[in-house]
Amino acid sequence: MSDAALKLYGEKCNQLLNESEIRFAGIVDKDGQLIAGGFKEGLVPHEGDETRLQSFLEFVSKASIRKEYDESLGPINYLAARRDKAVLVSFPFPITQILLLISAEPSANIESLAKKVVEIFTDVN
Repeated sequence: MSDAALKLYGEKCNQLLNESEIRFAGIVDKDGQLIAGGFKEGLVPHEGDETRLQSFLEFVSKASIRKEYDESLGPINYLAARRDKAVLVSFPFPITQILLLISAEPSANIESLAKKVVEIFTDVN
């Protein structure tokens, strides 16, 4: 991936981090490595956040590459998990084989988050 693309993805993640309920917004490659974005500046992550995000990434990367229902239901737009302490949402970018991973406050509205992501990333993928 080019430096310009990485910079643009970083800028888009920073835009998402301006949303009050978003704690983490990052782009992760197919190997599970964070290539852009990260935790909101000044935020104290929940104990084990990074470990949990890595585990969630492994789950969503496997789920998002599954294609068995694409023909009948269409491709995956996003995967979401609501936990007691956080909402985790991933958005696969199939062409570039990367994922946008978001962690937000448990009160976050998943549909509103998804709409915001689409608004911000429409011109990127």
